[in-house]
Amino acid sequence: MGDRIAELRLRRGMTQESLAERARLSVDVIRKLEQGRRKTARLSSINAMARALDTEPSYLVGQPSTFEVPHSGDDSQPSVLALRQAVSPIGDLLGGEPDPEEPSGIEELQASLVSTEAVRREGRIGEIGVLLPPLIRDARAAAHAFTGQEAAAAHSVLAVAYQVAATTLTALGKEDAAFTAMERSVAAIRHSDDPNLETLAASTLSWVLTKQGRLADAERVALTRAEQIEPGFRSPPADLALWGILLLRAATAAVRQDKHGEVTRLLNMATGAAEAMGRDLNVYATPFGPTNAGVAKVNFLVEMESSEEALRTARGISDLESLPPTWRARFHIDRAQACTDLGRDRAAETALLQAEADAPEWMRYHSTSRRLVSELRERAPHRDSSVLGLADRLGLIR
Repeated sequence: MGDRIAELRLRRGMTQESLAERARLSVDVIRKLEQGRRKTARLSSINAMARALDTEPSYLVGQPSTFEVPHSGDDSQPSVLALRQAVSPIGDLLGGEPDPEEPSGIEELQASLVSTEAVRREGRIGEIGVLLPPLIRDARAAAHAFTGQEAAAAHSVLAVAYQVAATTLTALGKEDAAFTAMERSVAAIRHSDDPNLETLAASTLSWVLTKQGRLADAERVALTRAEQIEPGFRSPPADLALWGILLLRAATAAVRQDKHGEVTRLLNMATGAAEAMGRDLNVYATPFGPTNAGVAKVNFLVEMESSEEALRTARGISDLESLPPTWRARFHIDRAQACTDLGRDRAAETALLQAEADAPEWMRYHSTSRRLVSELRERAPHRDSSVLGLADRLGLIR
């Protein structure tokens, strides 16, 4: 990270002092990162430096830019190019391409989407890269070929598939391509038969914008939609869940802008919705309820550098098994961050190994995981093989 910061700073003709001033950070933070004496920084600091240097946060943290899986030479390998081609087919610019004579049926498309979402929850990024391109092509063909309710159902599948593409491309640091996928999703939603897909799109777009470093835009998108669908506390659990998900998206963008008061307000509202639900619920492959609200609180406390409180809160969270593997892994990574901040390296390693047990492939693409493992590896005794082995499995090069 330090090398990338220094390179961009010099290209911009900035001194360490001017970068620190523009990013509203201590010059000591900039200096230590560039000198390699510090390997990591808070997400709020990374976003601030990215804004000051006019780049994406993913570039600064060195996020993997392609699928991190071994290629065996057959045709069933994930491909960023294939995913780009599915999201942005050249035929749209050349007047269209002929669709298959017999497009896939609606039930087949819906089953394929359910399988893809299950893979996404488990964090098997490479498998998503294999499944998504043909699913998008098949759903597009069905949407063109069918009429009436079948066409609307095909557009619903297509809209969600584009959103899965957006999250996958974002995980690969392809935020601009992810935004294109979101534009395609919104266009498909206009012809779909599911009124909740617009809310789902706002949630996904807010996350993509957060990853782009467009934090104010991310917060605005989530809050605007949350205001439009605000339920009563006697509303059905699914309505409360959709609203709560948007509030947590907005809070995620707010915490990375150091808007701690706003984070607390949004979290309190989301927690109230979760308590009104009384149980955890998966809505469009996204969990929400008392457990996820608690996990989100831990994340926000870590971001606000309240590490002791984060760990106390984490100990009080039960029913973690109700969450998808990637959500559990993220929770353990937040615990690891808190332990690292408090100098408890052994506990941090244990938490990271728990995260790896839940979602090993996903961790290879998760910037905070990579940063924490890099930092712990630098401090680890040579005889400590656990963190060194984890670094190797994440593909981290010394």
